[in-house]
Amino acid sequence: MSEMFAIVTGASSGIGLSLAKELASRGYDLVVCSAGPRLAEATAAIRSYGTEVVEFNADLATREGVDAFWNKVVSVGRPVDVACLNAGIGVGGQFWETDLEEELRMVSLNCTGAVQLAKYIIRQMHELNAGKILFTSSIAGEMVAPREAVYAATKAFLLSFAHSLRYELRDTNVTVTALQPGPTNTDFFHRAGMDDTQVGTEGKNQSQPDDVAREGLDALFDGKDHVYSHSLTTKLEGAVANFVPGAVKGAMHEKQAKPQSEK
Repeated sequence: MSEMFAIVTGASSGIGLSLAKELASRGYDLVVCSAGPRLAEATAAIRSYGTEVVEFNADLATREGVDAFWNKVVSVGRPVDVACLNAGIGVGGQFWETDLEEELRMVSLNCTGAVQLAKYIIRQMHELNAGKILFTSSIAGEMVAPREAVYAATKAFLLSFAHSLRYELRDTNVTVTALQPGPTNTDFFHRAGMDDTQVGTEGKNQSQPDDVAREGLDALFDGKDHVYSHSLTTKLEGAVANFVPGAVKGAMHEKQAKPQSEK
């Protein structure tokens, strides 16, 4: 058993799986969570690094799912040293055409579930005056994002939430970092219905999830407030985000997110 203990949500694939593997490679025991059948295979991959890994399948878009996951974490009987709140989904398309229930579920998972879980984690960390939290936001949280309007808004919420929590905790030994990846080679765009887009084809190949996870955790352990990851394009977009007019950012995003069949 390691002396270090971490939790990762959305750990069955993509950036979440890479975060869990990276933490395991650094010697952390883990409780990992996701919804669906892929978690068992992911857990086996994480265990190959030689640390203890507990898997827990829960729907973190529901209050009951978050409570069940946190109760599992508490049952391990160890304080959480690192928490990666990564679970999230996307929905692509024009807002007047997209499915309302899918978008409300996205808000429940990306925002509401993150707030609920963060409440439990931070209360524990604050009491112990120790811990590190990584929120997976997105470069989209600083963009004008046509065809991903609600998704980008959820990521802007997480970014603001992370920055505000960090300030509240400034006089403690609890730190908060926001990870802001750009397009990454995961199944995110397929699940968001964006296979037939520039960003969902060649665009996502700008970054690999292992690189994003490594850079995010490096920023976390260095005590940084956020990190743009991983491609040079994402870093440049982040650097100029506050200086580029909204119409220009919107046009850039529209080009990437528009179905290629409409071009």
